[in-house]
Amino acid sequence: MFKGTTLSLTKIDNRFAEINFDNQSESVNKFNSETIADLRSAVALLKQEEGIQGLLLSSSKSVFVVGADITEFKDMFAETKANFIAGAQSVNALFSEIEDLPFPSVAAINGFALGGGFEVCLACDARVISAKAAVGLPETGLGIIPGWGGTVRLPRLVGFSTAVHWIASGEQQRPDAALKAGAVDAVVAPEELRSGALQLLQEMADGSRDYAARRQQKKSPLAMTEAELEASASGYRAAVVAKVGTHYPASIKALELVSAAADLDREGAIRLENEAFYDITRTPQARAMVGLFLSDQYIVKQAKNRAHALADKLEPIKTAAVIGAGIMGGGIAYQNALRGYSVVMKDINQPALDLGIKEASKLLSKSVARGKITEDKAAQILSQITPTLLDADLAPCNMVVEAVVELEKVKKQVLPAVEALVPKTAFITSNTSTISINRLAESLQRPENFCGMHFFNPVHAMPLVEIIRGEKTSDQTVAAVCAYALGLGKKPIVVNDCPGFLVNRVLFAMLFGLEMILAEGGDFQQVDKVMEGWGLPMGPAYLMDVIGIDTINHCYPVMIDGLPERFKKTAEVWPTEAIYNAKRFGQKNGVGYYRYELNEKGKPGKVVDPEVIAMFASAFGDAKQLAADEIIERLIVAMAMEMVHCLEEGVVASPAEADMALIYGVGFPTFRGGICRWMDEMGLQTICDLGDKYTAVSELYRPTEKLRQMAARGETLYA
Repeated sequence: MFKGTTLSLTKIDNRFAEINFDNQSESVNKFNSETIADLRSAVALLKQEEGIQGLLLSSSKSVFVVGADITEFKDMFAETKANFIAGAQSVNALFSEIEDLPFPSVAAINGFALGGGFEVCLACDARVISAKAAVGLPETGLGIIPGWGGTVRLPRLVGFSTAVHWIASGEQQRPDAALKAGAVDAVVAPEELRSGALQLLQEMADGSRDYAARRQQKKSPLAMTEAELEASASGYRAAVVAKVGTHYPASIKALELVSAAADLDREGAIRLENEAFYDITRTPQARAMVGLFLSDQYIVKQAKNRAHALADKLEPIKTAAVIGAGIMGGGIAYQNALRGYSVVMKDINQPALDLGIKEASKLLSKSVARGKITEDKAAQILSQITPTLLDADLAPCNMVVEAVVELEKVKKQVLPAVEALVPKTAFITSNTSTISINRLAESLQRPENFCGMHFFNPVHAMPLVEIIRGEKTSDQTVAAVCAYALGLGKKPIVVNDCPGFLVNRVLFAMLFGLEMILAEGGDFQQVDKVMEGWGLPMGPAYLMDVIGIDTINHCYPVMIDGLPERFKKTAEVWPTEAIYNAKRFGQKNGVGYYRYELNEKGKPGKVVDPEVIAMFASAFGDAKQLAADEIIERLIVAMAMEMVHCLEEGVVASPAEADMALIYGVGFPTFRGGICRWMDEMGLQTICDLGDKYTAVSELYRPTEKLRQMAARGETLYA
């Protein structure tokens, strides 16, 4: 009956019709403008055809429909309100046409049905789902809300409380949960999906199963009294605020919308959804989080492109090697084994090997306890790690991660020794956070096969891997290590060698800002509280305790020596040095800026330590309170200006990669979109003005001439 580029309409047995989603130009089905146009054509033909007794919605991809095409959001966000709402209403009207067909409809959900993909299923009279599929409305994770009837139909199917939870959390729902809630009508084995859906459609078509009542239920107001609604909404508002805070307005907006539309019929509720959908897209959080989604896709695509461009020259990884065990080495070895790589974990000390295996075992045990894997699977994964003291065991390894102690002298001894033991075609990387890749390369016979591979701790939890290109690093090495990092399930971002590389260089600009504030008598507790309120996962003083005060103290000279024009001490002894000199190393020995005591979960909880207060009062005077805006400006603008330097120097290739590095590396708040998007949101002229405001304090704040020129022209970092 119809064949477009994204779907087809076909007559099948028993006078049924089938709309089959099968995007010919994409690996998955998504609701882009082309799919909407094809669906509109198919439904128009369907309405004209006589004798049709039922409609089946299906997919030929491994997914059903993964949602809207996010790449089209930029144009949508730029629309006028009238055009935006007209567009949303047009899609909603199309879905309502499916819902109002003079015969029943069933969606056969074979894989992910998310966002708009789930919303079109909700417009059907029934849904049959594969036991391996999932449904959900994840829009709040993008800073927006469902806009194609999800906030209308889902509450009327599953009830107010369940719908609000699903929408506000954005969580995917497994088949059993969806069935229990009433969002789907049957769960079947994948191979029985089509027959099960057709059987249900037949039952509705021949009248043995009523669908009219369910259809009317979806079009009517919610069956709740005003008192019930108010009590439920109040409870959920408190729960949502407790979980996501006030920085993420989409979840609250969704709750308010479902509440406000509860006493309206379908058309009235959809009109309200259109308005709310438009309003939420005007927020900076929506712009930031949609931008992050696109940036995440971009960095993965960049890594894949690098790997694919030289794929014919790259050997498969036979066996990986981790040089240096302990907690960090054990974490890297665990990640290799988890992702299917055989890995040799080499050290010169048996206790270090024991610690590395213990770390991997601990992580696997947690997965078993959470039901993610079986004990047999955990044992199989652990068996992929070969701990060894023998040099000869490195002979088959063609991908090496050196993860020994962070001392240049030691690394320069270890790296050439390893190079001599592995094949000449092997790629060697150094897991270093500060040491120059160019200087380390001096110790190697084949520097073209060497680069940095900076993992973040804890390795299993932190997505980012910085791949640091040295002056002699070959494109082939970068490609191979990008492919390897992707294989480990990581987000690789390629940067050029410089002091601190990218993430630490920008992070240390903030930490230098903190040192200056505290040396002037500022209160580190206030700074932490203000910055956590601004959105950082932990304040900078607390962060240093988590990283390790000894590590921070070791890194400071790298920044001071490497970038002396901006990274300068403003006091003879800085606050963190005083902490270090008192042998307070942070969480690792229980005392740092704070004191750490085990909480009821057995994890270190921070408490204020009077010794630090007294120490700082003696060295820098009694702590004084600063305006919150000054604290934020002095810390974040320092980061921003250093990132501008990194972009201009080519340390990082794009604002997208720069932002994702901070998001994934240090937990920069997602609702702000990254440091570059934050600068664009503020306006580059405002950033320059703030920089000028504090330049007398430190050269860290001085705007670059190029930034001033961009600001004068009204440009943005994201062109």
